Amino acid sequence: MRLGSGTFAACCVAIEVLGVAIFLRGFFPAPVRSSSSTEHRAELPAPEPLAGATSNWTERPSPLFSKVVVVLIDALRDDFVFGSKGVRFMPYTTHLVEKGASHSFVAEAKPPTVTMPRIKALMTGSLPGFIDVVRNLNSPVLLEDNVIGQAKAAGKRMIFYGDETWVKLFPKHFVEYDGTTSFFVSDYTEVDNNVTRHLDKVLKRGDWDVLILHYLGLDHIGHVSGPSSPLIGHKLSEMDSVLMKIHTSLLAKERDSVLPSLLVLCGDHGMSETGGHGASSAGEVNTPLILISSAFQRKPGGIRRPQRVQQTDLAATLAVGLGLPIPKDSVGSLLFPVVEGKPMREQLRFLHLNTVQLSKLLQENVPSYEKDPGFEQFKMSERLHGNWVRLYLEENRSEVLVNLGTKVIRQYLDALRTLSVSLSTQVAQYDVYSMVVGTIMVLEVLALLLLSTPQALRTEAELEVPLLSPAFSLLFYLTFLVLWAIHVIVCTSTESSCYFCSLSWPAAGGVMLLLSALLCAAVSALAKMCRARSLLRKL
Repeated sequence: MRLGSGTFAACCVAIEVLGVAIFLRGFFPAPVRSSSSTEHRAELPAPEPLAGATSNWTERPSPLFSKVVVVLIDALRDDFVFGSKGVRFMPYTTHLVEKGASHSFVAEAKPPTVTMPRIKALMTGSLPGFIDVVRNLNSPVLLEDNVIGQAKAAGKRMIFYGDETWVKLFPKHFVEYDGTTSFFVSDYTEVDNNVTRHLDKVLKRGDWDVLILHYLGLDHIGHVSGPSSPLIGHKLSEMDSVLMKIHTSLLAKERDSVLPSLLVLCGDHGMSETGGHGASSAGEVNTPLILISSAFQRKPGGIRRPQRVQQTDLAATLAVGLGLPIPKDSVGSLLFPVVEGKPMREQLRFLHLNTVQLSKLLQENVPSYEKDPGFEQFKMSERLHGNWVRLYLEENRSEVLVNLGTKVIRQYLDALRTLSVSLSTQVAQYDVYSMVVGTIMVLEVLALLLLSTPQALRTEAELEVPLLSPAFSLLFYLTFLVLWAIHVIVCTSTESSCYFCSLSWPAAGGVMLLLSALLCAAVSALAKMCRARSLLRKL
């Protein structure tokens, strides 16, 4: 078979690009996404499950809070709040954590631990990938379903002060904003003063529903001096004063409000022992998450230890708190302590809406979703929930109803945990099979190019492949059969959910034929080179 040098090179480049694309598709798995539209339309929520009766709970639950304030302190590690530094430099926050009406958590931020992907995780509930590290330098508009977009569609008035990344991600969403840049890392004073200077004015007003503050000073100190710097303590004390001002103002405003308010303290990521971030060390991924509200019941006893949760859980919790739909792509679970003080029927309603959202996402992204333990737990929970509703509507207020409700809550929480882990695994794990196929294709083309370089440098590249020879035919068919057998075994295994297996059988067969042909061409070129050298030695 004779090929011109240009044609030969073009074919090799095309196959090389295909191999690289397959490899990258495995190295950067497609994120878990809902197939439904991302437009914020008034979709009807899933009705309350029933068993032989008619329910009147088909509407979306009302908001739990009148106002929500989110204070995000960039690079806030969990030990800065829950450790010795918190006790020393954040006494007001420590008091709220240990004895106040609050719920404390250690929220795990998945890598990459840089600002823009973490904001996306907090507001969408989804897990951004490493490609977002590049986008972090110039954040594009966030098109995924998110809490901010849902709040705007519901007519909520939102105000933002702080890191301008929010303004880039959510343009035209805030009725008032003032963005600050994060590139002047030597500035850790004015960058926060530009946020705090708005507080007195905005806290006196009542014309807003959501206030978001993003402080950058702590992150800048970490980059310049590290987490052991004396400046860290001064900055934590400053942030503690800000939290006290906001909290006392919200409590004073609640006297004229029907619903309580919610104050959220969180970090987007932590910082390493050298002050940087972006990787997966404990200091970088463990962040504090504190929810403060007079609606939360104070539990007597000793010091309460923070629970470990995922950072993505905040999106579902904020959506429920504001009476909004949970973002479609969220893989997070509702933080149950937030609704634990509500009547049991309302608790079950919130948990049901969250599990329905996660189960739909699982069905749209996992082909074998029916075998997933989380989906099975969800179906069981829904059946038990229906039985509970039937007993409730029959005005059965016996101990049986309470015990069954407690069982349903446990079942829902287990289902939420399992569904969340299953969906998170889809995003976090590498597609090894696709990576191997792409790597083999790239290496075969490289080998063919190296072996054919002498011919390719001439006017015409001659690549002689004895297609009709018995040896070539036997090698080709044996290679194809082995590759096809491996493909069938991998793709029919119960735990396989890779991209390459989602291709149609003819498309996958075409790739296997291409791999077999490339191998045989490389072997043929190598044999030809060996014969040529042998002839030269004889001469």
